[in-house]
Amino acid sequence: MTETDEVHAPLVQRLARDFGARWVDEHTVADWVAEGGDRVVLLAGDPVRFPEGVDVAAVLPELMKAFPGRFALAVVAREHEDAVARRYGSQRWPSLLFFRHGHYVTAIAGMQDWDVYLDAVQAALTMPTSRPPTIGIPVVSQPGPGACH
Repeated sequence: MTETDEVHAPLVQRLARDFGARWVDEHTVADWVAEGGDRVVLLAGDPVRFPEGVDVAAVLPELMKAFPGRFALAVVAREHEDAVARRYGSQRWPSLLFFRHGHYVTAIAGMQDWDVYLDAVQAALTMPTSRPPTIGIPVVSQPGPGACH
């Protein structure tokens, strides 16, 4: 058992073991999404704090069946999820991040009803690429002349 296996719920581990999902981290995610085509990255979150992440992991194989061959899947290693979430502006757990040819498309946050998932995934696979909700530049304000130090 690897360290990654120990921190992820069994259904999240199953995505890599049985459904071809790739484990990525903050250093490898950009290269993986740039490999081409439509790509989906799962930010499952801590299964204790965000049990919906396990539900999303259970639904993903069904979404792959509903859209056969339409997207490749990756799972972010737990210890790198915060950094990847910051990079792409994801603020809710769990989240599915959609990419096309290395460019951000959209995100689906939280667990959804099946029909909502089908519509949202269909839309994500057809909409144009866009800028992530954050551009990754931290905002730092300069105190004004009357500000306390």
